[in-house]
Amino acid sequence: MAIAPLSFKQRLLYAACLGVAIGGIATLYYVALQFILWAVWTWLPNTLRPGSAADFRSFAWCLTALGGLLVGVIVSRLGAPTGLNEAIDEIHREGRIGYRQMPGMVIASLVSLGFGSSAGPEAPLVDINGGVASWVADRLKLSQVDSRTLTFCGISAALGAFFGSPLGSALLALELPHSFGLEYYEAIIPVIVAAIAGFVVFRCLTGLTIGGLYQFPDYGELQPHHLLYAVLLGLVGAAIAVLFILIFRATQRLVQPLRHRPILLNTLGGLVVGAIAFFLPLTLFYGEREIQTIIDTGPQIGVGLLLLTAIAKMFTLSLSIQSGFRGGVIFPIFLIGAAVGMAMSLLIPDLPPSVAMVCTMAAMTVGVIKTPVSMALILTVISDEDLIPMITVASIISFILTLPINLFSMQRSRS
Repeated sequence: MAIAPLSFKQRLLYAACLGVAIGGIATLYYVALQFILWAVWTWLPNTLRPGSAADFRSFAWCLTALGGLLVGVIVSRLGAPTGLNEAIDEIHREGRIGYRQMPGMVIASLVSLGFGSSAGPEAPLVDINGGVASWVADRLKLSQVDSRTLTFCGISAALGAFFGSPLGSALLALELPHSFGLEYYEAIIPVIVAAIAGFVVFRCLTGLTIGGLYQFPDYGELQPHHLLYAVLLGLVGAAIAVLFILIFRATQRLVQPLRHRPILLNTLGGLVVGAIAFFLPLTLFYGEREIQTIIDTGPQIGVGLLLLTAIAKMFTLSLSIQSGFRGGVIFPIFLIGAAVGMAMSLLIPDLPPSVAMVCTMAAMTVGVIKTPVSMALILTVISDEDLIPMITVASIISFILTLPINLFSMQRSRS
């Protein structure tokens, strides 16, 4: 017997209800993450040696190695999805994301993020909340088309909560599965509704401000020659994106001999990430707070150290994911783009720092994950800067130049 498709009104109702639920789940995840970060990096060091939390570099390697050990044990016992590539493939093939390993993903990702790995929160958000939505779709016995739409709604609600940009997050959820732009067009309105609901619930419960996640230097009026700078930054962002993908693949080959010993591999990965953080502390964590440090102190850090930090972050991010930490690439890539953009601004005094950083962040992210429309909207909201024309130019330049190379091999046409 064929399963009757949902009406448009039913889709909107389910999307709104799911968005509210996901907003609550995202809030619990955020609170748990903040508690773990405080416990690991403030309470524990001060308990063992009062006052030591202020200089985390001296013991970072111990905590990241411990985090790697814990993640390895958790994944070996409970299992956990491997990341966005697998999720994208499941969405295309089955219209859903597997949820049987969801408890392992929740715990492993919280430990990964809380113990200082370089991976970001967006991949766990996709797996966990997409899995919740798929579970709901299974309970409702929906068709594959409606299940896929509900899965997208779960993903967009979580991303809307964390990124603070409902429209940008909805488009990100729909752009991610494809290499050449959004194709599941029929899901766009329910997905936007879910993103708005998740965003509102999360912001109300956490009390976080709306927009302006980062305080960039004031930017005046758009000047015509700034669009030429956007072209240059698009080229630079594309080049960095390609370099990152090559480093990611090289790291994959580097750790291959230890794949059969995942706990050891995860522990060693954490040890190396922490050791690098001793010399380059901005490479620790997934980058949300460190980006503001680059904005505030970039000129004091200097061009050489900014570029070195960007390259090191590419390696620590690659190693974190390849060694087994659960996490994504978007926020860490934002940090890499911010570091390179600040360096570009220092090298070209006429180039405004806000333009340089935001455009490079967008261009590199688009070059890696192929989401040109959503990134322009998300970065405009979190930067609180009216830079859409330049962000769009930089993003499209990078998108076109990097089409032949993908980080996620499962990105493809819906057909």
